[in-house]
Amino acid sequence: MKADHKDSQDENINLLSIPGLSIRMDKKDDFIQLKATGGLHKACAPFLSRINERLKEERPALVTKDHVVASTWLPPIPSKAFKRLLIAETQIALGRYIPETVSFEITRQCRCKCEHCVVSGGEGDLDIDTIKHAIDEVLDMGAMVIVFTEGDPMLREDIYELIKYVDKERAIVNMYTPGTEMTPDNARRLKEAGLHNLLVSLYSTNPAKHDSVRRLDGAFKMATNAMRMGLEAGLLVTMATHVSPKNIEELPAMYELARQLGVHEFSLWESVPKKQGDAVIREEDRRKVLDMYHRINSTGKGPRIFANSYFEGKMLGCMAGQRWLHVCVDGAVKPCPYIPFSYGNITENSMKDIWDSIRKDKTFRGQRSTCLMQEKQYLELVDRIPEGASKPYDRKLLDL
Repeated sequence: MKADHKDSQDENINLLSIPGLSIRMDKKDDFIQLKATGGLHKACAPFLSRINERLKEERPALVTKDHVVASTWLPPIPSKAFKRLLIAETQIALGRYIPETVSFEITRQCRCKCEHCVVSGGEGDLDIDTIKHAIDEVLDMGAMVIVFTEGDPMLREDIYELIKYVDKERAIVNMYTPGTEMTPDNARRLKEAGLHNLLVSLYSTNPAKHDSVRRLDGAFKMATNAMRMGLEAGLLVTMATHVSPKNIEELPAMYELARQLGVHEFSLWESVPKKQGDAVIREEDRRKVLDMYHRINSTGKGPRIFANSYFEGKMLGCMAGQRWLHVCVDGAVKPCPYIPFSYGNITENSMKDIWDSIRKDKTFRGQRSTCLMQEKQYLELVDRIPEGASKPYDRKLLDL
């Protein structure tokens, strides 16, 4: 990957020095590469190889004089948060799994009325002290990516306090929003609070289709304006969408819209079935996504593409219960946003105890290249959840 800013100079930057392992970033002839030495270098070699492959073959989301942002889902290189990622991946290679990414549903409030919404039922949100305590716990466990999501975090008055609370030397903060509440002043406050990346979901380039999904007139215009305001405030901005059989052919047009808006990344997430029989993208569709991913990221200009088909497939495997934790709006904790089983609740259990419970589940051992919710055997387990039971469902109850 070329570091294409004008003042580029050759330099070596030490990223990590711990007993048995040293990792440095070499920038020579405008190319960046990570190198490891020491007795533990073989443990982190596979991860560094994957990072170096991406730096060599793909353009990053952003290059500045001081940092390289390979993806908006990764801490900048170099940074103390990226150093934590290197340590976590070394520990994972040695068999000690770390919840690197932790997402929090922080409110039920949202002006949109999406049919797929997972937080519209029930009442109340977690109080700020409970969320802060959980953040402290996962940072102590090694997390370096904190995500605020569901329904619209901008409708939570203390969102700026929550973003500011996260120690930026330990983690980056990403936030999803439908964009309905964005103003230039709000975007500026998000930047001042230390938000790393603003993610705005879009379901179509057709305003009427997007508004129909959101069940809110004008939602498309509000979403695109929110992205523009985020960029003007100096934020990293990602346009996100879920890839389904219904919109697979529209992805090139959506990328063109992302390019016109000037966002840093176009984030593609495969739609996940909730039960057996739900539509999922075909393997040939997945190949289309990966072809688009490689073609665009290796040539030309415009937003980088993030595709979980690649990131959680070829690069790391499914992250559920291995590198990801998801906290629901009522405090229940799941291995990822999509799995309908809980393994504890932050109002009753420590995050460490919950993580230990997940890691004891044999389901989350070994690397898999597809989402668990796309596997027939796992969906058979999901189908055992009693009809009418609330979700997420306590996983232990299926073993009684």
